[in-house]
Order: sequence, then structure tokens, then C-alpha cells
Amino acid sequence: MTTTSAPNQATPSRTRRIIAISIAIIAAVIVAFFVFANLYADWLWYDQLGYSSVLLTQWTARILMFLVGFLGMGVPVWLAIQLAYRLRPVYARLSSQLDRYQEVVEPLRRLAMWGIPVFFGFFAGFAASAQWETTWLWFNGVETPVTDPQFHLDTGFYLFAMPFWGSLLGFVSAVLLVCLLMTVVVSYLYGSVRVGQRELRISKSARIQLAVIAGLYLLVQAASLWLDRFKTLVEPGGIGRITGPGFTETHAVIPGQTILAIIAVVVAVLFFVTALIGRWRYPLIATALLIVSAIVVGIGYPWFVNTVQVRPNLLTLESEYYQRNLDGTKVAFGIDGLEKSDFEARTDAEAGALRADAETTAQIRIMDPAIISPTVRQLEQYRSYYQFQDPLDVDRYEIDGQSQDAVVSVRELNLAQLGAGATNWYNTTLVYTHGYGLVAAKGNARTADGNPEFFERGIPAAGALTSSEKFEPRVYFGEKSPTYSIVGAPGGTRDIELDYPSGSDGGSNETKTTFTGDGGPSIGSVFNRLIYALKFQSEQILFSDAVNEDSQILYDRDPITRVQKAAPYLELDSDPYPSVVDGRIVWIVDGYTLSANYPYSSVVSLSAAIADSNNTAPRFALDNINYIRNSVKATVDAYDGKVTLYAWDTTDPVLQAWQKVYPATVKPVSDMSADLMSHVRYPTDLFKVQRAMLGVYHVDDAQSFIQRDNAWETPNDPQNATRLQPPYYLTMQMPGQTAPTYSMFTSFIPSSEGGNARNVLMGYLAVDSNAGDQSGVRSPDYGKLRMLEISAETPVPGPGQVQNTFDADPSVSAFINILKQGDSEVLKGNLLTLPVGGGLLYVQPVFVQSSGGTKLPTLQKILVSFGNAVAFEDTLNDALDVLFGGDSGADAGDGDVTPSPEPTRPGSSPPDEGDTGASAEFQAALETARQAMLDRDAALKSGDLAAFAEADERLTAAVQELLALGG
Repeated sequence: MTTTSAPNQATPSRTRRIIAISIAIIAAVIVAFFVFANLYADWLWYDQLGYSSVLLTQWTARILMFLVGFLGMGVPVWLAIQLAYRLRPVYARLSSQLDRYQEVVEPLRRLAMWGIPVFFGFFAGFAASAQWETTWLWFNGVETPVTDPQFHLDTGFYLFAMPFWGSLLGFVSAVLLVCLLMTVVVSYLYGSVRVGQRELRISKSARIQLAVIAGLYLLVQAASLWLDRFKTLVEPGGIGRITGPGFTETHAVIPGQTILAIIAVVVAVLFFVTALIGRWRYPLIATALLIVSAIVVGIGYPWFVNTVQVRPNLLTLESEYYQRNLDGTKVAFGIDGLEKSDFEARTDAEAGALRADAETTAQIRIMDPAIISPTVRQLEQYRSYYQFQDPLDVDRYEIDGQSQDAVVSVRELNLAQLGAGATNWYNTTLVYTHGYGLVAAKGNARTADGNPEFFERGIPAAGALTSSEKFEPRVYFGEKSPTYSIVGAPGGTRDIELDYPSGSDGGSNETKTTFTGDGGPSIGSVFNRLIYALKFQSEQILFSDAVNEDSQILYDRDPITRVQKAAPYLELDSDPYPSVVDGRIVWIVDGYTLSANYPYSSVVSLSAAIADSNNTAPRFALDNINYIRNSVKATVDAYDGKVTLYAWDTTDPVLQAWQKVYPATVKPVSDMSADLMSHVRYPTDLFKVQRAMLGVYHVDDAQSFIQRDNAWETPNDPQNATRLQPPYYLTMQMPGQTAPTYSMFTSFIPSSEGGNARNVLMGYLAVDSNAGDQSGVRSPDYGKLRMLEISAETPVPGPGQVQNTFDADPSVSAFINILKQGDSEVLKGNLLTLPVGGGLLYVQPVFVQSSGGTKLPTLQKILVSFGNAVAFEDTLNDALDVLFGGDSGADAGDGDVTPSPEPTRPGSSPPDEGDTGASAEFQAALETARQAMLDRDAALKSGDLAAFAEADERLTAAVQELLALGG
């Protein structure tokens, strides 16, 4: 007999194992270094900005919460598995199938007994770390002077404690469910739980463990049911039309939740008894009773109460709870101080009607910031690599002792326009590093040729705002700044940063500069250069000889980004704006604290409330809110990026809690300079949210609220029928005010379904947006909401009606048609509404631009309307006089039209205003064309073809003459 020896079993190659381990270690080191590089870069950025405590707080909180979550899940799961395994029956008779299961599982048992808890622990740790803000707010929560009307608890409980307890109970429930699952699996695999022959056998040890876990789970559910009673105050109630419990919730749902919580405790006790006596019948029967009770008490009884009692007697039974919702919502959205007054609007335009409103009339803005950006660009861009915001921002300045509404924008970089030949790393990172200067034009004035009248412009910067020698015009931090720039150099080094161009257009003369501030992390060391080379994936940072020991890297330069990182708990306004404050250009940013847990306050979608024709698609981390405060005003220095936070609303409990989380990061209002205070304004997004709520919540009594017979809505923008009309800033005097003040306004029309609203004005809302001009002292009237409730007896046309009236006016349509035949495009500006002359005045500027490539909108005409009267003239002053019987009684800002000072851009020349004859000929030809068009339309309607042909010939001749004259 021959025997064959078994082949030698292959042994793993020692070399291969070493190589595999080495590769794994190298890969782990590389990954770890990339993670470290990202964290270290964050640390350098925050440390340079002076907010390293913010980053440390976040890191510490996330690590602690991860450990709590990891241990909170991992340890109980490990104990459940260990107990189920160690207390297994040693001599249990197992089926052949379980024997095969054990053969598969046993080699991996040790790994599984540790790996499963670690696996679930990691998931729980990451989930817990995401809840660190909820936990820290609970720990640092503050009391408020307001209590809810149902349970009489401090509203701080709902803002801070209730979200935490809800998260904690959810976490504990998940832990207990996983423990229960692991106990069942292990007990089944090792014979503690046996199923067979229609019989379930559970060992004593498994019974005790399962019953105790089930009892604990039911205790947690009882606590959740108890907490759900308080959650009703922030959930829909009152037949779904309000937030907070109505009659049904108060008398059926909340008592039902109390009963279910008690039953759950009883069932939990029965499970604990089962652990001792071994009878499963009682807890199982009790569990079935709990399920039946949940259906009867939690669903059936509330349905019965709602159907039989509430719906037939809605006003009687729900009035109290709807009033609670009215009051709670008004407080939560800051509209409880609304000052309402009835307004009997006049509709007859009489001579001298504006005499009492002369100051308001003088500040009517005719320069639309959403239209004139191309004009500003053409006049002030100087080089293709500069750009301006579109739309422009609005602000106000004191010029010659008088407050002047203004449209403003900073001159920022546009590296996309450098061209392929100049777009290289050296230029985009080291040379083109910053914008330059700010332009500002009067909002209520125009030049003779329809351009803005600047009071700050040019390169180098010149004008009323930059007369001080300490003015810093350079803009290293803005909304359009490059992704990153490297700046700074030792003294005596040759300047390489382009400061601003000089000489004629197309010339090569340039003024150079070197950044001397403290605006970004240092990359003077090789290690820091390596860190940022990895961050921006640019080897040039590491190897360029232009990077020196004094170099800084500037990034995250957008003002919203910088404030968001310095104060991550804030939601920021979508419209930061630049101002010249104490000789420096700064960005002013409004920050909000939000919540969805204010009792008896209705929820609004933040994105839907803020979206309008100027901001079409806003996005927010927390969208559905029922509480908002403008708690922080922030500034970002345009030169060095310094972020300063000011506690604007010190009564806000959410801000108070966050100040305890991030101590010493927010300064008091008393630190604000007088110049900064004079540029602070009421924030746009907050006003939009408030107007969204006031559409329904402007009423004071529950009956009107229930009937909704006086619901309003914001009208659509006449120039964009699918978007809401934005609110506008204006200096004006509301009825009841003693003097004009910087304000923001909006209007309301009746609410309707399907977009079939009657476009007549029902309400006019304005808010005092002037914060004052004293250092550290806020104006007492700042934020005052004033509502004019317009009498329905005298219908006042809404924006849509007025726009239709403008468009249908023969003189307007004739002018527009003539311009279209002359290859021009007509742009209708913002339709402003002002409460003057005892009624409501509408003003709309009309701009004209070429339909060709170069866009240069110029203001040509002004449309005004009062009641049913319409005027259409070259200037606002003339239009008002025509509208009000030849003399409005007031002068508008364009009453004395003069050209603006000539910019310093070489090659440009001032408009020729001496050719008055040509101007007269143009006006005559324009009038001839207008009359010919009216005659042609009349002939067409009457069917007189001969008259139509004759009028068409006159129109053609007039248009040709207009074109010859430059029209």
C-alpha cells in the first residue's frame, strides 16, 4: 500500500505581511495627517481672528458628547451581551440548527462581543455629538419672565430643557431597544430562549434580563408620554390652524397622555414583577391594554370631542386658545408692540397737498439699486477686473448737516475678467489681492443725463466720505473677494500687490502696495506653508519665493462666512451692507437667534417668508421657526477682516444662553461708536418675517382671527408677478410722527386663494430703522412698528393696479413704444408707496438703456400716482407738480438737476449741457411722435385706414428725427 504524504500547508509570507502592515500604517498616517492639517488650519484661522475659544468650545463639546454617546450605548450593549452569554444554560439541549449556528458564531464570539458594542457605540457617539448644542443650551439655559398659559411653566423650559429631555429620552429608548435585541439574539443562540413544538421556553436568567429591559423601556416611554404633554404647546392644535393646544388638546389629548403615561408605568412595574415571579401573562395583558388605551384615549376620544363638541361650537370653545396663540405669536415674533391707526386715505390730488410732507418728498428715492448697477459699473469700474454688487446696497449719510439716503457699493475684484493670459497663480494670489474704494450716490437725485449723482467716487477715492486722511479705501474682505490671497512682506521689500490703476484707460501705470494689517494666519514657517498647500491643494504656496516670513494668507473673506464662523449659533441676514464708519469701510451684518419651541407661537417657513424678487431662493438650517430675535449686530472690517459682535437685544434669553456657552465673544452695545450707530438699521429679513405673520396676526381678538375675514398678504412685485414685492428703505414721516426718520415699509392687500386677490391696499406697515447717532445709545423709537389700516370705504389702488394704470396710460405707452422703435429698452424701477398728502403716493422711476451689448440704464422719466390721477414727467419734481394741480407744495430731490462732479477716469468728458436748442428739438420731436401714435391708435380702432396711414407716416418721420438727434 502506498501512502502519499499531505502537501505542506502554505504559510503566509513574512515579507508580504510586513508590506501589508506597512502600507496600512502609512495610509493611516497620511489620513491622520490630512485630518490634522485641516484641524490645525482651522485653529490658525480662529486664533488669528481672536475667536479660538469658539473653536475650542466646539471641539470640547463634540468630543465629550461623542464619549457620552459611545459609552452610553456601548457599555449597556456590552453588559447585555455578556450577561446573556454568561448566564446561558450550560447543558441545554440544542437543535441541530442551533448547533450549526454556534459552530459558525463561536470562532468570532470574542470579536463580536466587543465589536458589536463598539459598532453601535460609534453610531451613538456621532449622533450624540450632533446634539451638543441642545445639551449645552439646556445646561446654560436661563429663566424668562414669561410663563405659558397652560402649564404655567417658564418659557425657558420650552426653549432649552424640553428639546434636551426629548433627545435624551430618544437616545435611552434606542439603547434599550438595542440591548433587548442583543439579549434575544444571544439568548436564542445559546439556548436561553427556545422555540419549538408551538412552545416558547425562556430560562430564568433570560427571563429576568428581558423583563428588566422591557420594564425600563416602558418607563422611558412613560416619561416620553409625560413630556409629550408639554410638546403640545409647540405643535399644531385648534383644528390645525394654530400652534398650541386648543380645546380638544386641552380637554382630551393632554389628559389622555397623562393616563397613558400612568398605564405605561403600571405595565413597567408588572414586567419587573415578572422578573421575580416568572409569570408573563400579567405584563402581556397590560401591554395589550396599553395599546387599546392608546387607540381609545389617544385617538378615539379626541376625535369624538373634536367632532361632537368643538366643530359645532368653534367660536365658543376655541376663543380662549386662539387668543393664547394670538398673544404668544405676537411676542415670539416681536410684533406685540405694533402701533395701529385707522387711515382715511384721500384720493383727490389737490394743489399744495404735499406742503406738510416736504421733508419726506425731498428724500424719495428715484435711483433704483436693482437697476443702476450697470450704470455704476460703466462710470466707475475703471478696469475690467473690478465689479460692483448687483443690486447695490442702500444706506444713509450725513452730508452738509443733513441726512442723505444713498445707494452704495464697494469696488471689488472680478478675477474672471483678467483674461486667460493673466489668470495664473502669481497674479490671482499675490498681485490682485483686494478691491478699492466705495461709491455712493444720492438716492433722490440725478444728473441731467439721468445718471446717479455721486457724492463719493473715483480712484483714488474722493468725495464727502473719504475727505479724512485716515480713511482706508482698500477692500481685502468682501462678498466677491478671491478664495485666498497671500499678502505681507518685511519692510523695504518691493511692493507687488496692485493697489489701483492710474493713467488713461488701457494704460499700464499701476500703484502698488503691501498689506500691513493682521488679516490672516501667518505662513512664514515651512510647516504652515505645507498645511495651507494641502488645504488649498496648491504646491505654489510651498515653493513660491514670493512667500516670506511675514506672509499672511487671507481666506474665508466673505463677511457672512466670517461672522458665521465667529458666532455659529446665529442665522445671518441675507443682505450685509458696506458703510464708511470712523474712516474705515466695514460690513454690517445682522444676526438672528431662532427657535421652533416657543409655546403657543405659530410656525412660519423662514425661506418662504424671506423670498421675494430681490432674494429668490434663500436657504436656512432651521427653516420652520416660531421665535426670532435680531440679537446681534456684527461688523467686519473690509481691510483686515476683524469681526466684532455686539449684543443688540440683551433681553433675548437665547442670546443670554449662548453668551454663557461662548463667554467674552460678544461686546455690549455701549462699545458701539456714534458713527457706527448712525449706520445700523432695522434688518430686512426680520421685517419680512414680521410682515408674513402680520398678514394674519394684525387682528387683536380671537373672533376675527377665527373668522379670518380680514386676512392680508404681501402683494407681488409689479415687475415680477411670481415673487413678492420687497420692502424698501426710505426716509419718511408716518402719520403721527413729528419728523421724518429712516424707515422701511411694505404694503398689504386682501388675502385670497389661487392668486385672485383684489389688488387694493388694506394696510401699510413701516418700521423705524434709525438706531440713532449717539455712542452706545440706541434710539428709543428704533424698531417701532406702525401700521396704517386703510378704510375699505375709499378703495386705494394696490401696487398691481397702479402698475396696470401706468402701463395703460396713453402717454406712457406711446413713450415706451417710441423707445422700442429706437432700439432701446425700458426698465421700470421700484414702485414706492408713501403716505403723504393725506393719502398714498406711488412713485416709479423709468430707466432707458440700449438693447445692444453695452448696458447703461439712465433715468429718463418719473411716474407718479395719487388716487386715480397719474403724471409722467422728466423729473419727480415736475411730475408731482403736474399731479397736484400745478404746485405740489414741496420740492423733490431732483428739483435742481445738475451734472455730478466729473470722475477722475481719464478720457471721459462731461455732458454738454449748453446745447439747449438740441434738447428743445428732441422734446418737440418726441411730442410729435407721441401724438402721432395716439392718432394712429384711434384711427385703427375706428377703422379709418386713410387716417391710420397718415398718422403712421407722421410717426415714422418723428422717429427718424429722434434717431438723428441721438434719441
